[in-house]
Amino acid sequence: MKTFETLSQAINALKGAGYVNDFNLHPEWIECAPLNVKFRPEEFHVDEVHRFEGMTNPDDSAVLYAVSSTSGAKGLLVDAYGVYAESISADMIKKLQIDRGTYQ
Repeated sequence: MKTFETLSQAINALKGAGYVNDFNLHPEWIECAPLNVKFRPEEFHVDEVHRFEGMTNPDDSAVLYAVSSTSGAKGLLVDAYGVYAESISADMIKKLQIDRGTYQ
């Protein structure tokens, strides 16, 4: 898996690889508002994870997830402070950690 210097480089490269939708994290699911769909943990897979740390401020950290759904939708989920920043369900925490074998 390629390593990226910046979040914007990673987003551009992954969009070029077909991860064109924007996903948002909710306590029990991820959502793609433009497609009007919600995916529960069993309905998506984390294909890649990339972490970026703020150079001058740790609060500028971000985690980028490349996600594919069982229905074929592919997109990106950006979590500004990491998976524990939001109050999310144990299933969502587990799902976002299970696939971290590709964590960068």
